[in-house]
Amino acid sequence: MAHEIMLKYGCNPNQKPARIFMEGGELPLAVLNGKPGYINFLDALNSYQLVSELKAATGVPAAASFKHVSPAGAAIGLPLDGVLREIYFVPGDLELTPLASAYARARGADRMSSFGDFAALSDVCDVPTAKLLAREVSDGVIAPGYEPEALEILKAKRKGNYNIVEIDPSYVPAQIERKMCYGITFEQGRNALQIDEGLLGNVVTKNAALTEEQKRDLVISLIALKYTQSNSVCYVKGGQAIGIGAGQQSRIHCTRLAGNKADNWHLRQHERVRSLPFREDIGRPDRDNAIDVYISDDCDDVLADGAWQRLFTRRPEPLTREEKRAYLDEVTGVALGSDAFFPFGDNIERAHRSGVTCIAQPGGSIRDAQVIETCDRYGIAMAFTGIRLFHH
Repeated sequence: MAHEIMLKYGCNPNQKPARIFMEGGELPLAVLNGKPGYINFLDALNSYQLVSELKAATGVPAAASFKHVSPAGAAIGLPLDGVLREIYFVPGDLELTPLASAYARARGADRMSSFGDFAALSDVCDVPTAKLLAREVSDGVIAPGYEPEALEILKAKRKGNYNIVEIDPSYVPAQIERKMCYGITFEQGRNALQIDEGLLGNVVTKNAALTEEQKRDLVISLIALKYTQSNSVCYVKGGQAIGIGAGQQSRIHCTRLAGNKADNWHLRQHERVRSLPFREDIGRPDRDNAIDVYISDDCDDVLADGAWQRLFTRRPEPLTREEKRAYLDEVTGVALGSDAFFPFGDNIERAHRSGVTCIAQPGGSIRDAQVIETCDRYGIAMAFTGIRLFHH
């Protein structure tokens, strides 16, 4: 392990010099391939913390897909059914390990945002996970180790320039962390809060029953929020994030953004979407983009005469707003976490439209009673954690 790694530049090409280093010690990581940049390392270190905590909390291998220092997706390695394998473009003949399933889920949560991601793995990267990574447009990966064959698969990616980082899983960071802004040093205690089911004991709604699956998904949402740029809201279902809203100044905008992503995740599973007649020469990134537009209100951008011919063998029928709403009205069992309190009941109204049945948030708003009342109207169970999870 090195004491420092010099970087080409910082956040932008004009920001030189740039490096990462440890004061009085060696870095707990090594670059096995490629030349990661400043933002790559920020993504790598934030995402590795997230997946390590997911693994510790659930006992299941975990993965995350990061872009611009926030997760586009995060998941634990539960098995994928046929529909999820299809919408995540997982080859039918690829046997998935739990770790590979975790990355397929993390990458598949929001494939538009995951394009060019930095991936994080909680466990030693195995061959099935490396094969999945090799198929996707990705900037790099961080893991506590790599099987020899997996490492060779990844080294061949991006003409041999794929960024591969190995981190020491026994590394324990200092309790005090520092950063600088405008030449001034900020110092604070590291956010070492352990997130587990113990935070969900204060259920304040009439529906006070949380199933084990709901508790698991709420814990996943809270851990994801701990490493998501605030304001942040996270929708989770079946052991994976399905919609993450990050960096919004207004919480309702954040709830809407994340909810829209969760809705898109569900709509990708609609039979009409899965059977879109793509031309064989259309690659996965272009398919992802076309699907995103097809299920949006701007579907004419891919269905208009002269446009659909570039993508499809025949013109698909549009999914009407009424058809989409009817499909989403059947969605249920979604968990929602928020990194700070909901100030108004409108957040709950929006969450309900995306099938949310349980919520974890800090509480403490002067309008808590209104928020609780809105949850009670829809039978939503809501726990007050008492813990804020801002991350900047």
